[in-house]
Amino acid sequence: MTQPGLTEWDEDVATSPDEEYAALVRAIRWATGFGLLFVQCTPAEGEQLIERVRADVAEKTVEALRLETEIDDLYETLAAQPGIDQTNVLFISGLEKSLTPYIQAGYGSEGDYYALDKIPKILGQLNLQRERFKERFKLCFVFLAPRYAMKYFIRRAADFFDWRSGVWEFVSPQETLQQETQRVLQEGDFQQYLNWTPQQRRERCLIIEDLIAEGDQSDEEISQLWIEQGNILMADQDYNTAIACYDQALAIKPDNSAAFYNKGTALDDLGRKEEAITCYDQALAIKPDYDKAFYNKGTALYDLGHKEEAIACYDQALEFKPDDHLAWNNRGNALSDLGRYEAAIQSYDKALQFKPDFHLGWYNKASCYGLQGGVEETIAALQKAIELNPDYREKAKTDSDFDPIRDKAQFQAFLREQFLLGLNTSHEGGG
Repeated sequence: MTQPGLTEWDEDVATSPDEEYAALVRAIRWATGFGLLFVQCTPAEGEQLIERVRADVAEKTVEALRLETEIDDLYETLAAQPGIDQTNVLFISGLEKSLTPYIQAGYGSEGDYYALDKIPKILGQLNLQRERFKERFKLCFVFLAPRYAMKYFIRRAADFFDWRSGVWEFVSPQETLQQETQRVLQEGDFQQYLNWTPQQRRERCLIIEDLIAEGDQSDEEISQLWIEQGNILMADQDYNTAIACYDQALAIKPDNSAAFYNKGTALDDLGRKEEAITCYDQALAIKPDYDKAFYNKGTALYDLGHKEEAIACYDQALEFKPDDHLAWNNRGNALSDLGRYEAAIQSYDKALQFKPDFHLGWYNKASCYGLQGGVEETIAALQKAIELNPDYREKAKTDSDFDPIRDKAQFQAFLREQFLLGLNTSHEGGG
């Protein structure tokens, strides 16, 4: 437990969980009237703590306020709570939901993390209302917060925090830490991160930072946590900070192929194609059957104009994942750019064999037929693309001034003269 005179609460000599809990219970029992206690713990540990204190301090009325959403004014929220005047001890959890929108998550939580103009409204109110709290509420408040929220609270609600009676830190047992680490890693999914709100991604980043700070996991787990942090930042399009996370993962595990691959995707998205290719090569040196690395290397080479080399990479990707419709599609694009239209159409057909509703494949196939002068084949493939994605109808009208469905004869005549529809390439993201 940290004594009130200390400012760096997380630098104390470690105590056992039992000793920490006993000290907290004593403080709660001795508390009379207004009091402030702070406990750093995970949400799951907080719930266990509440139930344990209720059983061990039965002589007092112990209640819990679980904040489920962001709030601006804790005083008014408390004043509206039924039975607040009959409560002796009130645990408050979920305060971090009002803090995370103001925290700049990322590599090391530095930079704007502690900027003065980023003080959350709730903390500003607490600083201004501490006298009102003492006069109005004659009970002991126990704030439960994860590490990142506690650090932010201490630095940005200093006036309110100065009235504390103590701060307790409950370090997760090794088994709990392992379970939480595995949960975060198993739930990690780049496509899911893209669908999350910015606040959800920020909260997950901060949870990962807390897990890394615990430091009791294996090198493999810490490295994977850094990768997961980088993937979330990739979903936020914070590519430079993501690269810093992947570098941290590689500093711990230099043979982590996923870290090299994901760093490559971040560099790729920044337009740094040559550096991205180097990372893909490093990933492949560790994992020679890494089909995604071959695929993305091929796309980077295509973007640099190296079509033959791109085709070779797509061929290697397809050797390990023959049903990758995107690799077949992009291989077709490179072949078409080289004027090898029949081979390109064969690649598009392979893409459509594995994904018949792949509208881009139908559209690119139509384009290739058009470049060969195959009018009827072009229209048949284009109609299939339009059936799957009506946007292609508008594109064809824009390029030709004719509706390929309504003005079929005029469109056919146009195709005989020239073909203006362009090819498209697809690019796989990180994760």
